Amino acid sequence: MNLLFGWVWISLGFVSGAFLGLRFNKEGWLGGYSSLRRRLYRLAHISFFGLGVLNILLSLTLSSLEKAHPVAEGAFILGAVTMPLACILFASNPRLKWLFGIPVAALLLGTISALRYLF
Repeated sequence: MNLLFGWVWISLGFVSGAFLGLRFNKEGWLGGYSSLRRRLYRLAHISFFGLGVLNILLSLTLSSLEKAHPVAEGAFILGAVTMPLACILFASNPRLKWLFGIPVAALLLGTISALRYLF
């Protein structure tokens, strides 16, 4: 499941990059190049690639061991889904920065679960 999810997430990285690329040349778009809002949109875009790759790596690791680990697999997917959401919601309302705790906690849980399982 994480293998397919990872490739879908990478594809969404390309799509979101195309969307952002349509207006990147406009100086004041989303408040200008260095604005918090624009940086958060870029972070959301990059998170699709990074977390997609991590899901693929988890899948390949577990398949090489011929084992499954539902907690780690689910936590990595939850972290990947909630990270761009947290970025976009925070960009629209700075009081929502606490939302970053959700993907970070999920990804930490997934990593700790996978490490405990592997060793």
